[in-house]
Amino acid sequence: MPDVIDDAWLADLLRHRAFLLADAETAADVATDLAAHGVALDADGSVTRALLDALDETWERGWQPADVTHAARRKATAGSVPLAVALIAEHARRTSAAERAPDTWVDQLRELGALGAGDGAVVAGWQQAERRTPVEAWRITLHLLGMLRSTARIELLVPPPSRWGAARRRAAAPGAVAGEERALRVIRGLLAKAEATDFAEEAETLTAKAQELMTRHAVDAAVLQGDLPAGDVDTRRVHVADPYVRAKVQLLGAVAEANDVRLVWYQGLGIATIVGGRADLDAVELLFTSLLLQVAQGLAAAERTAGPSSSPRAFRRAFLLGYAHRIGERLQDARRRATAEAAAERELDLLPVLRSRREAVDSAVAQLFPKLRSSRSRASVDAGGWYAGQTAAERADVGPRRSPLG
Repeated sequence: MPDVIDDAWLADLLRHRAFLLADAETAADVATDLAAHGVALDADGSVTRALLDALDETWERGWQPADVTHAARRKATAGSVPLAVALIAEHARRTSAAERAPDTWVDQLRELGALGAGDGAVVAGWQQAERRTPVEAWRITLHLLGMLRSTARIELLVPPPSRWGAARRRAAAPGAVAGEERALRVIRGLLAKAEATDFAEEAETLTAKAQELMTRHAVDAAVLQGDLPAGDVDTRRVHVADPYVRAKVQLLGAVAEANDVRLVWYQGLGIATIVGGRADLDAVELLFTSLLLQVAQGLAAAERTAGPSSSPRAFRRAFLLGYAHRIGERLQDARRRATAEAAAERELDLLPVLRSRREAVDSAVAQLFPKLRSSRSRASVDAGGWYAGQTAAERADVGPRRSPLG
């Protein structure tokens, strides 16, 4: 740090050297020095402008609003999430995102609570609302800026703000779509209650009910859809939280594979992309959420039964991997049985239709990810944890999953 901190030095830091601030220790050191020199945070709005510029660059690199808040929580700190949301809200206000952005983008803004009026003085308003000390506010702000300046380029799944057109009227949802949204709200509500309860039996009952509704919703939507035109293949990002991200992605992959959904994930980001029919994506996302709840309960019970472990982390990771492996087998078995039953009931050969749906998804994946490569984990696992996970998976409620055409 120089002996004298002037506007030119700070401007250079914010614009040209901000990538250095992605390192938490560096951000903390600079924050301490800035606060010690009495430099007011964002007195002239330059910090807010730098953050919004960095956010614009992040959109161009393929990121979406939910991706940014996930990365803020994972790479920066949980304390940076309110600031990230405030920045996203102000960006949405300045770009008229509510009228111009793709539906997926607007849905994420709504879920984040970022469709409000916004605040031009983002950083100052956030600091006041969060009651952060000068050094804390500088540290969180600088670290978030460093993270945004350093985001990797990922596949562009929806147009970024630079490609949005003029404001458009959003068509009201037709009855079928509105019905689907109502079903999803009920399912999400049941899963939220299951996650919140402290009683295992109540959680299992709520999860089973959510699975029942989810399966009915996915099957009904697929029956109406029939064959899967290329235009009906959709994409969705799933954010996987620490710890044991790789093992959790294995579970997501098992659920996706059993439902003819393809999974691509970005190592180091905790972000996965799933590609498939819209109803199938809904089923995968909701079932994955439900199974994460069940595996957490099963792991807690297994650790109590197994007693102290020489390496608790190895046991837990192996438990999750064993659980994912066995869940995948159960789902595949259920799918084969349901497909055979549906074919017998309708006296139809469903294989050509199922093959056509898979080919449509595979074609979309090839276009989106031309440089995609497969990988499998070869790391050794704790045997006790692995078999405990498989045992827990035997008890997991995966529901009477039927063929998409069943």
